[in-house]
Amino acid sequence: MWIRQLLTSGIALAAALSLAATANAQVSDKPLDENWAPTEWGADDKVGAPNRTTPAIVMKAIGLVKEGKTATLGKLYQSEVPLFGPRTYQMTIPGTPTGGPFGKNALVYHDEMLTTEIGQVSTQFDGPGHIGVQTSQGAFFYNGRNPDETYERGAGGRVVGMGDLGVEFVAEKGFVCRGILLNAPAYKGMNPLPIPSELGSPGVVTADDVKGMVEAQGLDPIGEGDCVFLYTGHGDLWANSKWPSMSTEERAAARATFTSGEPGFGISACEYMAEQRIILTGGDTSANDAQPVGEAEGFAVPCHTELQTRRGIWNIENLDFAPLLEAGVYEFLFVWAPLKLVGATGSPGNPVALW
Repeated sequence: MWIRQLLTSGIALAAALSLAATANAQVSDKPLDENWAPTEWGADDKVGAPNRTTPAIVMKAIGLVKEGKTATLGKLYQSEVPLFGPRTYQMTIPGTPTGGPFGKNALVYHDEMLTTEIGQVSTQFDGPGHIGVQTSQGAFFYNGRNPDETYERGAGGRVVGMGDLGVEFVAEKGFVCRGILLNAPAYKGMNPLPIPSELGSPGVVTADDVKGMVEAQGLDPIGEGDCVFLYTGHGDLWANSKWPSMSTEERAAARATFTSGEPGFGISACEYMAEQRIILTGGDTSANDAQPVGEAEGFAVPCHTELQTRRGIWNIENLDFAPLLEAGVYEFLFVWAPLKLVGATGSPGNPVALW
């Protein structure tokens, strides 16, 4: 009996040590060691890099509009579109119609009811409350905030908002910037870029790639206040132009491929763009970071933490660049503001490009 107990205790101890090792492996004190907070805008800042947007930067961006043409870049919101992990999107119309008729004119109306992670489905903006780093001192989010200390709580202590990490503070500022679209398939001679499964994959866009694309496309260098977007071709799996006519089976196949990994920025590209003092990254994939393998192994979408958590350089995902690509436009005025969803982690939206 004692042998069995010893073996059982040994197994339990081994399991406990394994769990402890795993827990320790999931902690990074880089934000503490490198003093990520307070940021250059002070300890009270809740906006981040959009603070760089000066009247001079806005006027320069507006000067890019030469032809008076516009395009929206947002993707469709629908229950079968690709979603990350367990996220859901379900819309119903309560009542048929929802209300009425009223008055002598017999007015009727429809509403919709959404059940979804509203800030993190389809075209989505990552706000200050979305991405953080688990440190030995607790969760670290933009400007050193710990969500346990910032949460807005309702009845029963339930979290009903992110408090000082809410997206509404960035929404108040918004984005009016020079937009740059980097055409990676044209530069690398493959469309779409492959999902990277090993180091050195052409599906990883490096700093040298970014500089090369800017030069090849005849653009002025990336500079302060710019918004930089990456076209990889991966998002064409569910392009706005074809999604409505796809069968359920075709949509399922597109979802499976789209969510299996994605080409995107490597960490050197993000570090380079941060050095140029940009305010926003964007792309046609669900993260804009290369994954499951990036420029270095073992990191989970590191551009998210290095740009968003560390520097307040935000990110917008799942854009459709077809109108710009068809027009051959790679530099434009970009206008976008998240919804003022108090306490939300992010926002849906439909940004506009003008040229």
